Amino acid sequence: MSYTIYQTVDGRDFVRTPDEFFLDLPDFPYSPNYVEVDGLRMHFVDEGPRDGEVVLLLHGQPDWSYLYRKMIPLLVGAGHRVIAPDMIGMGRSDKPIDIHTHTIYAHAAWWVEMIGKLGLGDITLFCQDWGGFTGLQVVASHQDLFRRVLCSNSSLILMPEPILNVPQGLQREKYPVDPEAQIRTFDDFSSDCAKRGLIKEDMSEFFHAWMLYALTGPELRASDNLRRDFGGLELTDDEARAYDAPFPEEIYMTGIRTLPSMGSLIDMEKSLAAWESLKTFDKPFLTVFGQFDMLVGAERIQNLLIDNVPGASALPHDRIPAGHFIQESQGEEMARRLIEFMATT
Repeated sequence: MSYTIYQTVDGRDFVRTPDEFFLDLPDFPYSPNYVEVDGLRMHFVDEGPRDGEVVLLLHGQPDWSYLYRKMIPLLVGAGHRVIAPDMIGMGRSDKPIDIHTHTIYAHAAWWVEMIGKLGLGDITLFCQDWGGFTGLQVVASHQDLFRRVLCSNSSLILMPEPILNVPQGLQREKYPVDPEAQIRTFDDFSSDCAKRGLIKEDMSEFFHAWMLYALTGPELRASDNLRRDFGGLELTDDEARAYDAPFPEEIYMTGIRTLPSMGSLIDMEKSLAAWESLKTFDKPFLTVFGQFDMLVGAERIQNLLIDNVPGASALPHDRIPAGHFIQESQGEEMARRLIEFMATT
């Protein structure tokens, strides 16, 4: 397959997944929309009435806005304007090639720029996974933009102890893709972690291994990760194709490979400042976590948010039968809970 390398005006190389890979995706009939952030084209779904309450849906890794296909119709049906962007490096958004591109703080800055350029305000945020780790940075630094937050299977990275205690300062260039690796697929990775006893209450060692596998595994594929969700979920072959669509070959995969290692590149001062700010957020802040998510769905993480964010007081926090990718396994239920949350707060 041939590809084109583009450049930003300041000389950063990126690629753009051709539109042909996004044709005929099941249950995802939405026209693409784009906004430029930091010289890169960010894709977003924009559905529902323009005068409806704004609902911002932020995804994580290794997925894209397709993850919200079960939630979008119900939210639009309730009269809301739904914005579901793709992180830079993911989905239909542009994909920088430089492996050093992706940090929590870069993504937070891109969210802020996107919100500003779209003129969004009074936002109801739904965030999960890296959508939460990056999106809650924005909530902390720009509280005025948000009306309420529903956080699922995510948090800030420091509260104030690290959610996952992994070695800091990972040098990504030391972990190139290894064509000869014995641990090739996500199944290989999961089996190896089980043999090594890394799947346990403290998932820090598991996550460190995941960072390294994402960088080096020669057969990394987004759909494999979703199919092995802790809660167990079924994808059709067409749904798997949709999750894999943004990454037709290696050059498009910098984001999917390097997002996990953002957890090893923490600016302590920025992260702790975000936590202190979030502890002053007194607007409604609801948590609904997947009870089978052993990674960032732990009760300990959820309770830290509930106990420290003022806006979380007296809300119906819950843990439901779902794994990490709660939008995939319980999308309709999460949409209903979000609609009810918006109607009652």
